[in-house]
Amino acid sequence: MMRRAVALARTNLGRTDENPAVGCVIAKNGEIVGEGWTGEGGRPHAEEVALDRAGEAARGATAYVTLEPCGARSSGAASCAQRLAAAGVTRVAIACEDPSAYAAGRGVARLRASGVDVDLGLLSAEAAALYAAYEPRNIAPPKR
Repeated sequence: MMRRAVALARTNLGRTDENPAVGCVIAKNGEIVGEGWTGEGGRPHAEEVALDRAGEAARGATAYVTLEPCGARSSGAASCAQRLAAAGVTRVAIACEDPSAYAAGRGVARLRASGVDVDLGLLSAEAAALYAAYEPRNIAPPKR
């Protein structure tokens, strides 16, 4: 499933503006129930697309994400970590941690605080190649 997420992340690689190109696969009982990738210009985020496609099937599922889900949004909207937890995803496998101020451990912390199991490092070397040129802006996220 993570290999599929890496392939999805390549869809808009180089066309996501300041945001990284991320892939997300949501699977339940060995079947893909939703998948997505970062949109051109950086929105929507991969997790948002995958959750929309999965709908209710996300409850009790596992999400495979190439980069740590954001823990805060510059707009103040719900973060991807919050959305995954609210959708009832029970496990999130993450290939790479995100150095951005909007993630940088915040996404993982939000997921774990919501009772979601988190696994880090699945296919990290393969996914890391996607982010070799990614340099997050160094601005602080909104306090919430």
